Amino acid sequence: MSDVETVLAQIANRRPVIIDLSLDRIKAALSRLGDPQKDLPPFFHVAGTNGKGSTVAFLRAALEAAGHCVHVYTSPHLVRFNERIVVAGNEISDPALIHALQRVDEAMGDDMLTYFETTTCAAFLAFSETPADYAVIEVGLGGRLDATNVMDDPLAAVVTPVDLDHQAFLGNTLGEVAGEKAGIFRRGAPAVISRQTPDAMAVLQDRANRIGAHIHAYGEQWNVYAEHGKLIYQDEAGLCDLDPPRLPGAHQIENAGTAIAALRAAGLKLDDATISKGLANARWPARMQRLTQGPLIDLAQNLLGEEPEIWLDGGHNPHAGRAISALMADMEARSSKPLVMISGMQANKDATGYFAPFAGLAREVFCVAADRDGVLSPEEVAKAAQAGGLKTQACASLEDAVRKACADKENEPPRLLISGSLYLAGEILSENA
Repeated sequence: MSDVETVLAQIANRRPVIIDLSLDRIKAALSRLGDPQKDLPPFFHVAGTNGKGSTVAFLRAALEAAGHCVHVYTSPHLVRFNERIVVAGNEISDPALIHALQRVDEAMGDDMLTYFETTTCAAFLAFSETPADYAVIEVGLGGRLDATNVMDDPLAAVVTPVDLDHQAFLGNTLGEVAGEKAGIFRRGAPAVISRQTPDAMAVLQDRANRIGAHIHAYGEQWNVYAEHGKLIYQDEAGLCDLDPPRLPGAHQIENAGTAIAALRAAGLKLDDATISKGLANARWPARMQRLTQGPLIDLAQNLLGEEPEIWLDGGHNPHAGRAISALMADMEARSSKPLVMISGMQANKDATGYFAPFAGLAREVFCVAADRDGVLSPEEVAKAAQAGGLKTQACASLEDAVRKACADKENEPPRLLISGSLYLAGEILSENA
């Protein structure tokens, strides 16, 4: 266990890894620390169910392409906790992270901050003590009562597509969930809203109007689409003819458009060449990432006798399933290969809802368990995928799943999609680190 992991484990033991949405504890904690959140540079605040991370990545990349220095706070991490806190363009160092965490822990004494509140305070401390031009802050859960929602006057508050997730905390309808996400809107600040269902859009616009935020909604104040290999963005200020993002999928066109809308709503006048450079430079691991090396690649290549095609994605809810299946269907139309899935899921996710869009597209799902607590067993994943209309096999391990997926010598080599859990994706990426 690394020094960072040891300190995080100690904090988790004293401040259990629980979800307890509230702002009172973190506001008191930040006050004791000198209110570091008030010393952050101008910031973008990003909430939503799907596309948050990609939108953050596009915002960061566009700002950096313009020559700016950027702080970024995201969650969860895939391999190392340090991924969550990017200070002035670089992942926070182990010594700086440990120092920040210890300062927060010492200042709190016996007060029971949650784990996420503790790490959020540490991020704000680190950001406040290092100069940067901008910050991009991703909401952890919800919005209204999320630990990040302690700052006023964002350059733009952004809500990416809303779907049902974490219903125990956010509500059982899209309207209820959207209401929680809208809690990051601020009077007088832009409220940038991605494509939404009609119910979610109505709630988001209503909440923005009630508090006096300036609405910038997809389909009304701005639009984005792909045309002839280009990304076309249009709003009241004009049209941008841009190179497409490197991140694949139609959903990434809309995530990129959301980031552009936020930049323009905030008054940042980046030219088309700079935005195009940012879209091309944006990276977001485990979001339809093509694997090119590592133990699983080596295993599949030995079994198939040729270079395998393996994609990794951490999407884990019905909205993600629809987006990823649409991308896989597009890949199939352009280059026909049998799609085979290797999937693990957390117990608190709508696994059947995730798998249903792949019915009729995926030949089979080989089901595994991620190496974490709170995940479904392979048999439970298989049952959920079967309910979604898919043929399944439960597997003892990832390696077992790859062997079975590549075992059919009578058919052409498959296109493998490993998906369903960020924990599973992190497990794979850690083996390649």
